[in-house]
Amino acid sequence: MSVRIFLVEDNPIIRDNLVPTLEDLVGAEVLATVDSESRANAWLDTHRTDWQLAVIDMFLAQGSGLGVLKHCRERLPRQRVVVLSNYATADLRARSLALGADAVFDKSNELDDFIDYCLNVH
Repeated sequence: MSVRIFLVEDNPIIRDNLVPTLEDLVGAEVLATVDSESRANAWLDTHRTDWQLAVIDMFLAQGSGLGVLKHCRERLPRQRVVVLSNYATADLRARSLALGADAVFDKSNELDDFIDYCLNVH
């Protein structure tokens, strides 16, 4: 069974490369991609039970990934939320985990760890 992913990423180049990577390497079904906090929160409101894994970038076209993380706090126990950012500093990791992220990955040097995490989401 494939993992159903909701992707919050504003960079079209990253988004256009990440979606096929997730589909090919993880066997994921990417349900939707959005580029802003307000669009992410609206999608989450109308698809509360559809997704298994939300992948959230911190810096968005509008708003921030922190606001999306806050919006994900009341999710189902089977749903996971990860941060995938170019700026996975110690402070960002701590803030993300405090807001309910299950994991934080750096796009530049932790993609293999991110893929492994995605492969283990059930």
